[in-house]
Amino acid sequence: MTDLPRKAVVRSAKLASVPLGFAGRTALGLGKRLGGRPAEMVAAELQARTAQQLFQVLGELKGGAMKFGQALSIFEAALPEDLAVHYRATLTKLQDSAPPMPTSSVHGVLRADLGTRWRSKFTSFDDHPVASASIGQVHRAVWKDGRDVAVKIQYPGAGAALMSDIRQISRVAKVAAGWVPGIELGPILDELRDRMAEELDYRLEAESQATFAAAFEDDPDFAVPRVVEGREHVIVSEWLDGLPLSRIIAEGTQEQRDTASQLYLRFLLAGPARAGLLHADPHPGNFRITPDGRLGVIDFGAVNRLPDGMPPEIGPLLTTGLEGSAEDVLEGLREIGFVKERIELDPQRLLDYLEPFMAPFRTDTFTFSRDWLRGVFAHINDPRQPNYAVAYKLNLPPEYLLIHRVWGGGIGVLSQLGGTVHGRAIVDELLPGAELPPVDSND
Repeated sequence: MTDLPRKAVVRSAKLASVPLGFAGRTALGLGKRLGGRPAEMVAAELQARTAQQLFQVLGELKGGAMKFGQALSIFEAALPEDLAVHYRATLTKLQDSAPPMPTSSVHGVLRADLGTRWRSKFTSFDDHPVASASIGQVHRAVWKDGRDVAVKIQYPGAGAALMSDIRQISRVAKVAAGWVPGIELGPILDELRDRMAEELDYRLEAESQATFAAAFEDDPDFAVPRVVEGREHVIVSEWLDGLPLSRIIAEGTQEQRDTASQLYLRFLLAGPARAGLLHADPHPGNFRITPDGRLGVIDFGAVNRLPDGMPPEIGPLLTTGLEGSAEDVLEGLREIGFVKERIELDPQRLLDYLEPFMAPFRTDTFTFSRDWLRGVFAHINDPRQPNYAVAYKLNLPPEYLLIHRVWGGGIGVLSQLGGTVHGRAIVDELLPGAELPPVDSND
């Protein structure tokens, strides 16, 4: 493994290899079928090989390509089971790991940001990374005062690579669109492009992490590691032990799933309410259950600044929707720009379309699952359904773009976890303006 490839032509060729490889394997598969092998066996083999190549290419490129892969991995739960079985393990790898960069590159970044005597800041430093992120990797070390720390180091050339990836990633998107039914990939790419410059400066991430750490200091439910030092390409923070959500998704008990789901949902609303920030990178690799049972949160490179908490319109609109006031929901969405004035839309059809998103708050408890999420995608993306056309009449105001992405990704993670949550109680406590109607005893 060499440094993160920086030349656009090299990265473009690697990205192009995914659809080309898929096409080649499809042709090979046709030959095998003509040779008498069962179609199901050939299809399964092709899907498994494509998944492996996708991880290898996105993982080696890191940068925007790997970040795109992480975004897709959140929505793995929506895949049909016959496809998901082949892609699940491969996509989950993208949430926690990627090939490491050379030790010489690691030392070079540390020397540039912390000075030539960077080793004097540590009692010990492990050259082998313990985790990878989209634009950096994490090393374990001991700070000079004896604290165990995580040292996040940005890949050299990450900035140039990110911009190249966003221009070229559509090649992968053409392949991905075929096996991620119902996911609109364009907005994901647009959002990544808008956030690149901010995520490249670790000093901004350090500020956001420090804000979260102060807001949740000594909290009984959440743990946010304190920042030790933040530079442009290096951030040092206190080490946080815990069981990653990806492990709980793969092999957790039902009790672990319920606990993780409850804390995860609560944190999505507690961040804006208490820190004025929304953690905007919801994939499972950024969350873990600590030994004392709290939800540990890391990686604050992507945040949405909400100094007044969640937008005040969301709580009343959810309340109105649960009460069944279709006309009022349509009017409320028009007022905040989700439905443009010139658009004609049947209020009841709109409410029917939104029903799956309100369902988790109709009862005191709700169990998220892959089957439920697949049903949601079928409800809103099946052209044979009468509500299908509603989506094409809805607009997404720019100020809601990141909130929409976080909640969409959060629902995907909750569906992978498969836990039962007390969603109504969380909303009542933390969502401004929410006054949910009493639970229908017939539900």
